[in-house]
Amino acid sequence: MRDAYHEDLDALTERLVEMTRLVRSAISRATTALLDADLHLAENVISQDEEVDRIFAEIEATIFDLMARQQPVAVDLRMIIAALRMGTDLERMGDLAEHVAKVARLRHPDSAIPPEIRATILEMGQIAERLITKTGSCIASRDVESALELEADDDAMDRLHRRLFKVLMAPDWKYGVEPAIDVTLIGRYYERYADHAVRVAHDVVYLVTGSRPQDTGAL
Repeated sequence: MRDAYHEDLDALTERLVEMTRLVRSAISRATTALLDADLHLAENVISQDEEVDRIFAEIEATIFDLMARQQPVAVDLRMIIAALRMGTDLERMGDLAEHVAKVARLRHPDSAIPPEIRATILEMGQIAERLITKTGSCIASRDVESALELEADDDAMDRLHRRLFKVLMAPDWKYGVEPAIDVTLIGRYYERYADHAVRVAHDVVYLVTGSRPQDTGAL
């Protein structure tokens, strides 16, 4: 019975790592769809978000079952609490990638991104990919040191987000209101995606140490 119990706990980690792979692929493809005005790719990202939702539903079901049958305590309880939090954040990251793809779909056959900020959006997409790749590794290895580094990694995304607003507010912005709204939303989607990755990293630290990073003063 206890062996099956711990197999279920291990399966939670495996599903979470699988979610990181899916949301990494989603943000990568959504960025390409956005920059290339690729309708087929955008539709693909949107339709495949159901897979992220399905895995999260499995995680929730497993957690509720374990809570009811096993009444976990100590590290096992932290694992279950952290898994639920991480799954929630990863599911939201999938939604944010889907939102980026929906903007690409909405503006097709044109690109929603003016030429002057294409490089910034590309870099935001690349940072998002790096963050979630590192997050997946942290979940799999329970590496606290790497998890703590994500806060600093997120600073680069915040700088790019601020750069977008400077461009939008500049007197020489020539694209009008609709593109400004698109860019504002897109910038927010990437910024929030990165924030959720950091939240997942915080939960890895909680799982291993029993304290959130802000409680330990590490972040």
